[in-house]
Amino acid sequence: MAKQVTVYTTPTCGYCRQAKRFLAERGVDFREVDVSADDAAASEIVRRTGQFGVPVIDVGGTLVVGFNRARLEQLLQTA
Repeated sequence: MAKQVTVYTTPTCGYCRQAKRFLAERGVDFREVDVSADDAAASEIVRRTGQFGVPVIDVGGTLVVGFNRARLEQLLQTA
């Protein structure tokens, strides 16, 4: 069973676009949440990470702050 993936983004974030492209190229289904339009989601990532920076990628409950390609590969392989 594939892990659920959520990408917390903003429309102007270049690293967010790279992360979404990375996931799409690997056929990973993900949900995108625009934290600039969703105050509750923005508060949630600050609460969970201690900072406000995007992208934040939730892979099955494990958070990756920023576009860390190697960490994402690792988390996606341990499905």
